[in-house]
Amino acid sequence: MLKATQKYNTIIVTAFILWIKTYIIYKLSFNLPTTDWKQELILFINPMSSVLFSLSLVFLFSKRIRNRVTLIIAFLLSLLLYVNTLYYRFFNDFITVPVLFQTNNVGDIGNSLLAQLYWYDIFFFLDLVLLYFVFKRQSFQPVAVKKKNISKVLLTALLLLIVNIGLAEIERPQLLTRTFDRELLVKNLGTYNYHVYDLLLQSKTSAQKALADNVDVIEVKKYTEKKSAAPNPDFFGLAKGKNLIVISMESTQQFVIGREVNGEEITPFLNDFIKESYYFNNFYHQTGQGKTSDSEFLIDQSLYPLPRGAVFQTHPLNEYYGTPEIIKEHGYYSAVFHGNNKSFWNRDIMYKTVGYDNFFAEQYYTINEENRINYGLKDVPFFEQSMKYIKALPQPFYARFITLTNHHPYKFDEEDQMIPTYNTDDPIVNQYPVTVRYTDHAIEQFIQNLKDEGIYKDSIIILYGDHYGISENHDEALEQVLGKEITPYENVKLQRVPLIIHIPGQEGKTISKVSAQIDLKPTILHLLGIKTEGVHFGTDLFSKEHKELAVFRDRSVVSNELIYTDETCYDRKSGKQLSSESCTEIKEKGLQELKLSDGVIYGDLLRFMELAKNS
Repeated sequence: MLKATQKYNTIIVTAFILWIKTYIIYKLSFNLPTTDWKQELILFINPMSSVLFSLSLVFLFSKRIRNRVTLIIAFLLSLLLYVNTLYYRFFNDFITVPVLFQTNNVGDIGNSLLAQLYWYDIFFFLDLVLLYFVFKRQSFQPVAVKKKNISKVLLTALLLLIVNIGLAEIERPQLLTRTFDRELLVKNLGTYNYHVYDLLLQSKTSAQKALADNVDVIEVKKYTEKKSAAPNPDFFGLAKGKNLIVISMESTQQFVIGREVNGEEITPFLNDFIKESYYFNNFYHQTGQGKTSDSEFLIDQSLYPLPRGAVFQTHPLNEYYGTPEIIKEHGYYSAVFHGNNKSFWNRDIMYKTVGYDNFFAEQYYTINEENRINYGLKDVPFFEQSMKYIKALPQPFYARFITLTNHHPYKFDEEDQMIPTYNTDDPIVNQYPVTVRYTDHAIEQFIQNLKDEGIYKDSIIILYGDHYGISENHDEALEQVLGKEITPYENVKLQRVPLIIHIPGQEGKTISKVSAQIDLKPTILHLLGIKTEGVHFGTDLFSKEHKELAVFRDRSVVSNELIYTDETCYDRKSGKQLSSESCTEIKEKGLQELKLSDGVIYGDLLRFMELAKNS
């Protein structure tokens, strides 16, 4: 029996091991829930077609090295699976082609990557060692290159793929149109097929710029002009000629505001600063895979980030017309401050594109073992060392600061701990309030330094959270902290981040209208007395016509009355589940905005704005 089948053993054994290993990793490493036997069957069979297609490449090589090539293919598939696992542990998402090639970021996120490594990860590759010794046995020979052998492997792979896609399409109609839902794609297509599909998407989007023309931007311009909100005369020009200081608070979610750990406030300074500022307590982040860089893009450009990858990496040379370029026309000098590598997220290139005059990155700071943590310079020395540069900036200026300390995995030095940790079984959740508290303290000292230097009284100061800090992977521990179950409805509410706008001479006020990062650009421009022009999807937060709409990259939408997420409609205030028809309007509005904004970026449509103005 062995002699009759030995010529197929190398491919059969390798395919079987990779198939079973992939399925086991689906169940142990990813959150891919199935509700019935059909979904479980799809999940079980979907790795097999791509494994067989990949192994069919061995037929291109001579018999002498065919087993070696088989092992190399097995290693590459295992490596791809492991990379996805690491990415999923951190972001609760699957990697895309644009992110896969952002290798220049890897060195800068070392601590975050190390936090995702576990000793049992060696099992991802132990099967390769087993295969190596199996192939050394005489009974396992490379399969012969014959037409019938090639045909059998390819035909089997094709049939499995057809069955897989057929079952998936029955279970989830129009599956391939849901490019935003990577979890659904992986669950139905499989990890390997998903990456092939993602590569096709990348090729498609790369072609959009070549096919775009000025007609495309006219539609976008008409939409955003119709949506735009007239400035509130009580606020328009209220900060005209003032310096603009914007602070991005790394991974800071709204739920920490006003919250305590063992009777001690997590954000004592922010709690007080809110009382003398405008505080938006229903302000949502809208970032995608670009995280902090996406938030930067949102607030400066009032365009949505991309569904795959980060705009800063994939489209840094597009034509843009954002806040730095606009306020430069009104005499402002602009600069970004960041205690990290200047090339992280491709910032050094992107900042030049969008018109910043200067970028104070790590080479401008003294960074050593005592003041470095996570990605770079701790927040307290970061702000302290930045003061000499701020004092030298031509006024009025736009200065944007990106904090770093409160970053996953929320490491801290003992001398920097000002409050207790949480007491759960999850170290990420436990440490989170400690680093938030440290950043709060750093901002407090920075504000005091601005006062001492006489800059505070001539500046509007905006503080905002850039994106979530605790991902869905840590819901179980976070539920203990919040004292409630985190449902899809509650998960959307957790995407709120703080927004604090301090205007000299203005009294504090909490504003509960639904708002999002995309609204900051028109808000800032109107406060400075500058009329908004060009394309912007957000609306002025102080306008009486502000559109209460927050659209997320996963197509969730929040309006004044409704929350749409996970294909379910909720009443925003009560959480009561409503009929799906109740959310049809905001769902379609969200889809329209994302589609139009994506078209602007993929097609580089703002290069046609002069033509559009004359149309």
